[in-house]
Amino acid sequence: MGMPMGMEVGMSATADRATVDIVVPVYNEEKALPQSISILTEYLRDNLRNPWQVIIADNASTDGTQRVSEDLCQRYAGVSYLPIPQKGRGRALRAAWLDSSADIVSYMDVDLSTGLSHLPQLLEALDQGYHIAIGSRLSKGSQVTRSFKREVTSRSYNLLIKSMFLTPFNDAQCGFKALTKQAAQAIVPNIKNNNWFFDTELLIIAAKRGYKIKSVPVKWDDDPNTTVNIAQTATEDIKGLFRLRLGGIPPVSPPEDASR
Repeated sequence: MGMPMGMEVGMSATADRATVDIVVPVYNEEKALPQSISILTEYLRDNLRNPWQVIIADNASTDGTQRVSEDLCQRYAGVSYLPIPQKGRGRALRAAWLDSSADIVSYMDVDLSTGLSHLPQLLEALDQGYHIAIGSRLSKGSQVTRSFKREVTSRSYNLLIKSMFLTPFNDAQCGFKALTKQAAQAIVPNIKNNNWFFDTELLIIAAKRGYKIKSVPVKWDDDPNTTVNIAQTATEDIKGLFRLRLGGIPPVSPPEDASR
């Protein structure tokens, strides 16, 4: 997928830092991609000392996403394009993360709703020994702008997760996560869902199998143009929760020594 970026002159410590793959899953995002990739790569160049690369993971788009993505790969060093033949955010993350050779894999939504300044906080948590670090819109200190309906839906869903599985995390669905390569290789192959429930399933399996999860309060602004079908997603999520509750958490290899 190309050489990681971030090896700027004068940053000799970079060579000793973990490499990071940042996946941006997309479906029919030809309009949003140019601005998002421009903002993201500029931030990474100026603020991230880790060697990095951005992977546009295309969920079988039917518009000009492929053409736009390939153009962006030519315009911006450190950006690559990964076509996925079938739809599903989870399917895109599975393919990109399991194919990655980076020390850390991560992802963020193309709308960049979560403030990019929180990315170094996720990486710092992993460097401190956590296996997974997630953006949380429901933790003390978070700053969230979104509709009342989406706020209530999100809080209700996460309370349901806690009541069913006694999990330590507050926000399963924020599209802003990072995990170590070892955690991804151990957990992702055991995730059955390929769509929106992928995130929740990842975190429940991780929490119940001894992986340490760090929740980072974030600044988050709702995208008014989101195409997510809340009712359909909620139905899928509820089915997934009961599948895990009744079918059991899959056996996953315990984490390696958390020290880095």
